[in-house]
Amino acid sequence: MDVSGLHNNTGQVVCALFASRNGFPHDLDKALMRTSVAISNQHASCEFHVKPAPYAITVVHDENSNGKLDRNVIGIPKEGVGISGGQKPHFGIPRYERAEFNFPGGRLELPIKIAYLL
Repeated sequence: MDVSGLHNNTGQVVCALFASRNGFPHDLDKALMRTSVAISNQHASCEFHVKPAPYAITVVHDENSNGKLDRNVIGIPKEGVGISGGQKPHFGIPRYERAEFNFPGGRLELPIKIAYLL
């Protein structure tokens, strides 16, 4: 998946693949798979090798490289986030059903754009 919209090259990008709504979108520890990748020229690329099934993805611009999504005192993400399914993160929690996509197998190019709420 191609991750764009990063506002700098600081830190890393964390991509989390979910096979159910359990933990989606912010509890990255409950993801089926998770990977961290370097940022270059304000872009990153994550890759998962999985069987055909429905999934949803959360992407975090982990600027301080602590492996989690940092939030302010009222829960708004302080770091950039992106969600599969073309959802633009706004106030409120993105719905799994809108982020879910069917992976048919093979190679799937999935662009995700990072948004910053603060």
